[in-house]
Amino acid sequence: MTEWQSELEPVARETAGGPVSGLAHAHMGAVVDAFVDNFERRGELGASLCLQEHGRTVLDLWGGFADAERTTPWTRDTVCVVFSCTKAATAACVHLLNERGLLDLDAPVAEIWPAFGDRGRAAATPRMMLDHSLGLPALRDPVKADCIVDTGYMVDRLEQEPPFWEPGTRHGYHALTYGFLLGELVRRVSGRSLGQFFADEVATPFGLDFWIGLPEAVESRVSPIVPYRLTGEEPVTPFMEAVREPGTLPNLFIFNHGDWAARGVNTRAGRAAEIGAAGGVSHARGLADLFTALAIGRPGDGRTLLQPETIAGLGVVSSASHRDATLLAPTRFGPGFMVSMDNRRRREATDSVILGRNAFGHVGAGGSIGFADPDRGLAVGYAMNRQGHGLLLNERGQSLVDSIYRQYECTTSRSGFWA
Repeated sequence: MTEWQSELEPVARETAGGPVSGLAHAHMGAVVDAFVDNFERRGELGASLCLQEHGRTVLDLWGGFADAERTTPWTRDTVCVVFSCTKAATAACVHLLNERGLLDLDAPVAEIWPAFGDRGRAAATPRMMLDHSLGLPALRDPVKADCIVDTGYMVDRLEQEPPFWEPGTRHGYHALTYGFLLGELVRRVSGRSLGQFFADEVATPFGLDFWIGLPEAVESRVSPIVPYRLTGEEPVTPFMEAVREPGTLPNLFIFNHGDWAARGVNTRAGRAAEIGAAGGVSHARGLADLFTALAIGRPGDGRTLLQPETIAGLGVVSSASHRDATLLAPTRFGPGFMVSMDNRRRREATDSVILGRNAFGHVGAGGSIGFADPDRGLAVGYAMNRQGHGLLLNERGQSLVDSIYRQYECTTSRSGFWA
């Protein structure tokens, strides 16, 4: 145990949703209470939460159960699929290749991937892939059931798909296509698959419990995902209305990506597949470790994966709209990352994520999140197995984020970010 860890106090709570355990610094009591409250009042099944300050862990919690039957406790090393939090790991690989001079974010993709210059995409750049302005958020024609676990198939289909808009002229969330597009660039310039490159150049050097393509040896630690089921009490948002209309982007996003989200996510094959937009497997500590490695620096040597000039741009908005072409709500993106998005005054209140002004990260389907706040030296991870409602953070994840910012003397988020 390190000197810093010796300052942490054990946490042991019994809640209505099961036991909560871990370590936390004394001044993190309110954050511990917020985590416990999710089990007491918000239906949390199993989850973990980790907060690192300047690379040092100040809170590492886990609790509840790893299965819907509540027979297997969630432990310190339990992992789960973290869905679109994976996009941050994929973006890290792309930025690393850019720093090494192997990939120019603002050069035409066709210089690396010649066939991609066809069908009105000659001006498309990797940066447009990163910030969701490329114009390929979905596929129009029906796909095969196992498309998401077949990388070659998805790359071939995307190569043939005309964009929904002129690349760079608007943006719409590329929920699943993001990983196949950027993963193909990683493969072409590095000679390795996305999952292998991430393992070799990011996860292993920084000791991350995070995989894009899960090794079989880790399967015993996985908690299956419990999907969210509509209750009929959700607000009828523009997105939900459009989902019912065949051929719209929301409809294609939800219904034309095979059966991975419905069934494959809880299979060995589904977790072994390298799904760079949604298939990453980790826990809260792995997410926090990723963002510490990306932007904050490890204690002692201060080492980060990326250079300061790159880090400075990760939270800078490069695409934003009052009506995302896919989600039909206001969204804001940096180069591969979400930034604070405040839609609380709209009827789709759970289509928000409220962070610090210069914080950046990514939300995962159902409410997981990983992010860095360089202004405060913070890296945060939250992972859970029972998905919640909404397109971004729901009340479980946002309540944890809010409690963390309050501990760092932030008093208001009325401006759309914590200050």
